[in-house]
Amino acid sequence: MVLRIYFTAEDLARTRVASTIGAAAETYYSLEMLCRRSLPLPFQRWRATVAGQLGEDAEPLTALLPGRGPGLDLLALAGDSPDIDHAVEALLRAPRTQVRRELEPVAVRPAHMPWARAVADGDGEARRLLAAGLVACHRVAVAPYWAASRPQLDVVRAQYARTFLEGGVDALLASLSPPLVRWRPPVLEIRYPRPVEVHLNGRGLVLVPTLFTWRAFSLLYDPYDDASVPRLTVPAVTDPATGAALWHPEGPMTDDPLGTLLGRTRAAALRVAADGCNTTELAARLGVSLAAVSQHTKALREARLITTSRRGGSVLHMATVLGRELLDGNR
Repeated sequence: MVLRIYFTAEDLARTRVASTIGAAAETYYSLEMLCRRSLPLPFQRWRATVAGQLGEDAEPLTALLPGRGPGLDLLALAGDSPDIDHAVEALLRAPRTQVRRELEPVAVRPAHMPWARAVADGDGEARRLLAAGLVACHRVAVAPYWAASRPQLDVVRAQYARTFLEGGVDALLASLSPPLVRWRPPVLEIRYPRPVEVHLNGRGLVLVPTLFTWRAFSLLYDPYDDASVPRLTVPAVTDPATGAALWHPEGPMTDDPLGTLLGRTRAAALRVAADGCNTTELAARLGVSLAAVSQHTKALREARLITTSRRGGSVLHMATVLGRELLDGNR
C-alpha cells in the first residue's frame, strides 16, 4: 500500500524542512514505539531503561493509544514547540471541536472509551489530566534523552539543506529513505499502512525529522483546513549506531569525542550555536533551564568557542571560528 503526494510547481517552491515535530508529538510517538511487539535494534537500549518507569500519572495519555489504526495527532493539538510546558499550554487552549475531531478516528480500546469520550466532550478536568499525563510520559520517555538527541535532528536537517543546495528540491525528495520512498515527479510515493492520495494544491509540504519512528512515515494534516500545510514525518534514526549514540542519559558518550571533551550538554549547546540562537531557544532545544544555559554559555564563551551579543531585546549566541573548527574536526 502506498501514500501518494501530488506536487505542483508551487508546492515544490514551498517545500521546506522543520527542525522538530515538537515535544508533545515526540512523546506520543515514543509511547507507540514503547508498545511495539518487535522493537527495532536502535531502540532496544532505550526501552530497557524506560520500561516499567511509567506510573499511574501517565495513564491519561497511554489510554489514548489505539489498538489499531492511526493514533492521536498531538502536533495539531499541542503544536511543535520543543518545550513541553509550551506544548501543555497549547493543549489546554485547543478548541473543543478540534479535540473531538482529532479523537474521532482513534480506535481507543473499549475499556478506555468513557475516558476518551470525556476528553472529546470538553470536560475540563479530563483535559487537565490528559495534559498531566503528557508531562508524565515526557518526563520518563523523552526528557532524559532530549539534549543528546536534538543534535541528531539538526544533523538530519543539515543533510537535507546540503542536498537541497546541491540539487534542489528534486534531489531532496529523491533522497528520502529509498526504497521506502520513491520520487516520480510530480508524485512522491511512500510505503504506508493504507492507500492514501493527497493533492497539496499549492500549500507545499513540510518535512519533519522525528526521533521515535523507524522506517515509517506519517502525513499529518487537517482535512478540514485547506490552508494548513501538510507535514511528513521522516525518521531521523536510521541505523543501530545512531540509535546507540542517543540513549545515554548519564555521562558522556564514548563515541562522541566532543561530548567527552566538553560534556554532553555543553557539546550540544555548541552544536546549536553553530547556526546562531538566543538564550530562550537554546534552553528549549537543550531541554534545560535558563540558569543552566547561562552557565554553559559562560563556559563556552570563556573558552572562546562562542560569542554572545545583544540583538534588540534578546541575546544571540554564535559559534566562533575556533568553535566551528572544533565541530568540523569532531564530524
